[in-house]
Amino acid sequence: MSKTENKRRAVKIVLPILVIVAAVLAFKMLGNLKPTPQRHATHDQGLLVEVTSLQATSHRVTVYATGTVAASQQINLTPQVSGQVSWISQRLVAGGTFWKGDLLLRIDSRDYELAIEQAKAEVAQAQVALASEQEQARISQAEWDSIQFPGKGEPGPLVTHALQLKQQEAILAAAEASLEKAQLNLQRTEIRAPFNGRIRSEQVDIGQYLTTGSTIAVFAGTDYAEIEVPLPLAELHWLKIPRSNDEQGSQVTIKAPQVTSGSWQGEISRSLGEIDTTSRMAQLIVQVKNPYQLNKNNPGPILSHGLFVELELKGKTLENVMIIPRSALHTGNMIWLADKNNHLVTRQVDILRREKEQLIINNVVSADERLILTSLSGAADGALLRPAAVQEAH
Repeated sequence: MSKTENKRRAVKIVLPILVIVAAVLAFKMLGNLKPTPQRHATHDQGLLVEVTSLQATSHRVTVYATGTVAASQQINLTPQVSGQVSWISQRLVAGGTFWKGDLLLRIDSRDYELAIEQAKAEVAQAQVALASEQEQARISQAEWDSIQFPGKGEPGPLVTHALQLKQQEAILAAAEASLEKAQLNLQRTEIRAPFNGRIRSEQVDIGQYLTTGSTIAVFAGTDYAEIEVPLPLAELHWLKIPRSNDEQGSQVTIKAPQVTSGSWQGEISRSLGEIDTTSRMAQLIVQVKNPYQLNKNNPGPILSHGLFVELELKGKTLENVMIIPRSALHTGNMIWLADKNNHLVTRQVDILRREKEQLIINNVVSADERLILTSLSGAADGALLRPAAVQEAH
């Protein structure tokens, strides 16, 4: 083998090795040019929580209940005299309304007018008989006085006609009473509304013969409506329940789920003074004025008989209390707070009242503490927090 061929073979072997060595040296040089990343110490930012500030306030207790509307007055209309119906009001139908004293119907009065004339004649006869007897008594007394003899004494009842006079006076009184009764019966041929109200149902028509005591209609008052409200005994001490007619009860707002707009105002009028043996609930009566809106220029919705309603009974006012969501209370009546340094603080509170979505607690939160609304797992005093944007509440 010639020297030239040996050189060529050596070049073929050495050249790739040189290329590889050069590449390794270049890679190391590039690595030395890149700066070494610096290590930073990690910083604990705390647990992300949502918080809200609390302020001491006064709070009026609201007791929630339901009930059904009923009339405060309701009677069966019945005639006090018998007879045929000669006239009837067009409003004497179910739903018809009347003011006190309005005429509902009239019974044929001719028999009763004749009874008055007969009673008047009997009174006149009795008056004549009494006057005649009084004259007889005067004459008899004059004759007695004209007799002149010693020791004649006082005249007896036959002489003075005392017994006859008493009898005629009694007959006259009976005749006058009969006349008064006849006049009263005539008045009773007209049946009038005893109070402001409406007809709930009726069963009478013109020409019908009515007998005394037969029901012709059911008449319900429209000045007031009543709602019987069952309540737990524990709720009663929050409310003002009148014990006499001159006391005013707690105010009540009434709403009906079936009525999309409007509400009514009422007040507690009394307690039934009984506990339902089945539900163990107390029974209160809420009274509402003008439920049918009859005496208003711009009447609102009607609070109809039988309507199911929801009530908000306004109770006593609690002073210097705080209001929190129910979800912010934890086991053992504890709340979680973020202090001024954003550390977690647990604190026990007194629950003064539980309402639908909130709790009323005693004032135990300082001005620089915030209520934590976020639920945390394994929360402990002193844990670092990262409060979210503060929400102002109450």
